[in-house]
Parts: sequence; C-alpha cells; structure tokens
Amino acid sequence: MTPTPLSSGPDPEQCPLPVSEEEFKKRLSQEQYYVMREGGTERPFANAYWNNKHPGLYVDPVSGEALFASTDKFDSRTGWPSFTRPVKPDAVLEHSDTGHGMTRTEVRAKRSGSHLGHVFDDGPGPTGLRYCINSAALKFIPLEELEKEGYGRYRSLFEVPH
Repeated sequence: MTPTPLSSGPDPEQCPLPVSEEEFKKRLSQEQYYVMREGGTERPFANAYWNNKHPGLYVDPVSGEALFASTDKFDSRTGWPSFTRPVKPDAVLEHSDTGHGMTRTEVRAKRSGSHLGHVFDDGPGPTGLRYCINSAALKFIPLEELEKEGYGRYRSLFEVPH
C-alpha cells in the first residue's frame, strides 16, 4: 500500500542530518547516542515503547524518516518494541552482526545510518519476521498528530479497508 500525501506541511523526512558526532551528541540524549551511534542496547521492559499500544507512527529521531507503524507492532514478550515489517522496505538497512558470540542481523535506519536493533526470523505472520527495535532509536507520532507533525501521508496505513 503506497501512502497518499495528505499534508502540505514541512516534510519531516527531509530534516538536515547532523554532520559531526558532536552534533549528534547535542541532538540526542545520552541513551539515544549510546544506542543509535554506538550500537548499544537499552534494558528490556524499561524503555518508552515496549508496551505502547497507542496507534501511530514510529520515526527516526535523527532524520524524521518513517520507520514502523503500530499496525505492524506485536507483543514479542522480549521487552522491546517488535514489528513484523518496516513502513517501507527501503527505510532500513540490514547487516550481518557477529558480536556478542552470536550471528544476528542488525537493522539500521537508511537515511541516518543509526543503529535501531535487530531482525529475527521468529516473528508472526505475514512476514515471519521480528524487528526487535530499541525505543531510544524511535520517536512516536500518535495517530491523531500525524497531520500536525507532517506525516499525514501515512494515515492510510491506519484505515480499515471496507
């Protein structure tokens, strides 16, 4: 399903990116910097969105790029927000990660290059994937604020087909 532009406001997905690590440090909280720039992982069950059940869009706090929708979020019982797929397949990049004595697939935001989390093949249908994402690498835009925040073109993701 292709999102339809509904907003004539500024395009948050075209925010200027920081050009230096100093700018990232100024823009991000200490935890966001640790997760997004250093590839860290926040504590499970002690983060902002692991149990968020409100409808809305999850975006990259650095670039504003739309990453995940609440319609694809599910309770994986891991303590981190989990999704079956990104909003757009090309919104994220996947790389092999062999750190911590295991082989996993790291997920990064395409536009900002920020570490988001990992993807596993133990998720529910329709994809069978579990995008296990750090809350610190996300900004939540509630459904009722999509237009105000410049994401109105994504409203169709939340409409129930008749």
